[in-house]
Amino acid sequence: MTLQRVPYDCDGVALTGWLADGSGGRRAPGVLVAHEGTGVTDHVKDVAERLAAEGYVAFALDMYGATARSVEEATGLMGALMADAALLRRRAGAGLDQLAARPEVAAGRLAVLGFCFGGIVALEMLRDAAPLRCAIACHPSFKKPQGSTGLPRGKVLMMIGDQDPIIPAEDRDAFRAEMDEAGADWQLHIFGGVGHSFTNPAVDALGFPGFRHDAQAAARAWTMTLAMLEETFAA
Repeated sequence: MTLQRVPYDCDGVALTGWLADGSGGRRAPGVLVAHEGTGVTDHVKDVAERLAAEGYVAFALDMYGATARSVEEATGLMGALMADAALLRRRAGAGLDQLAARPEVAAGRLAVLGFCFGGIVALEMLRDAAPLRCAIACHPSFKKPQGSTGLPRGKVLMMIGDQDPIIPAEDRDAFRAEMDEAGADWQLHIFGGVGHSFTNPAVDALGFPGFRHDAQAAARAWTMTLAMLEETFAA
């Protein structure tokens, strides 16, 4: 599967997304892929290609418009978006617009799959009433950007490790309460003995405590992801 580089912009900021077209000449559902706090990496590009191999049109969006050269720089880029929910929503919306406008994408058949920070993006898009059938995330944070409003609507699938150091029990409880208040069709799967960024094979090299790849959990999460997409788009 060949990835296509897609330049676009939001508020005058140049962004670069990556498209993987698995439509095979038919109109297929589109899946927006939202990256981790480190930005657009080989990890999310690989996810886009794997989704295309399953018959979806996948677009890995760019929330930063810059390549972080260090963890500190990535933290700053993410922090600017976490400090401004309206900006985060516009950046996410710009990526979704790129996907929705593709002629290969079936109208109204859209989903988002996020990782880490991308999970924040996915949930915030639902709070913003983005036209998404479902939001899926692996090892998301449940923190909200400043100024976040609204309640998420639609199907929600979140998958986390029980040893994830960035998702304390109180954040899980807040997520559950919000989902119940929204009346969302939600699931929260917790993998025992698993840490943060478990889907990313490159995370171990960072050496962060509690951050580790787990091949078994990643495979299970992928199976659940495909099942949720099939269920969503079969309806």
